[in-house]
Amino acid sequence: MSEFQIPERHARLLAYAQSLTPPAGWKIEISGDEIIMMAGPSVIHQRNLLLIRRQFEAHEPDGMIPSENTDLASPNVGKLRNPDLTYIPLESGGSQVPADQAAIAVEIVSPSNPENDLVGKVRDYPLMGIPLYLLIDPREGDITLYSEPSGSGYHQRWDGKFGDRVPIPAPFDFELATDGLIRYQA
Repeated sequence: MSEFQIPERHARLLAYAQSLTPPAGWKIEISGDEIIMMAGPSVIHQRNLLLIRRQFEAHEPDGMIPSENTDLASPNVGKLRNPDLTYIPLESGGSQVPADQAAIAVEIVSPSNPENDLVGKVRDYPLMGIPLYLLIDPREGDITLYSEPSGSGYHQRWDGKFGDRVPIPAPFDFELATDGLIRYQA
């Protein structure tokens, strides 16, 4: 496992964020020089995540394990993100996992802070080296799969609606059924 080389400014911010004690049900992320605190997910959010996770588990790559709310760290680019679901190497340990070891980041859009998932993470995840970003938006019933990351963003984007089958590429290599997903109440 590679050792992080953390710039001092980011190390101080990370240390400060880790010293915070958020209220029960809240989580903390870092994007650049910004600390982001988010409320815990709703029942609809959790139900949709469970439906997605069960399908991914049936196609789990060898040597990878599913993990919910794991800190994915990219200190060199000043990012600490906490996806709803990710797949990380079985031998991962500690409180943070190098983001470039994650096979995917799955997010269910939060109705209270959608910009974090729709803008911030679309910007951050490719910089962090996360190869796939699956974005489920129960507000509108939209699904987006981003792939082929680089420093300038993701080069491929697939868009669909709840009910469509999403082509999930290797290392998972299956079609994700989304007809069981439900939208948030209006």
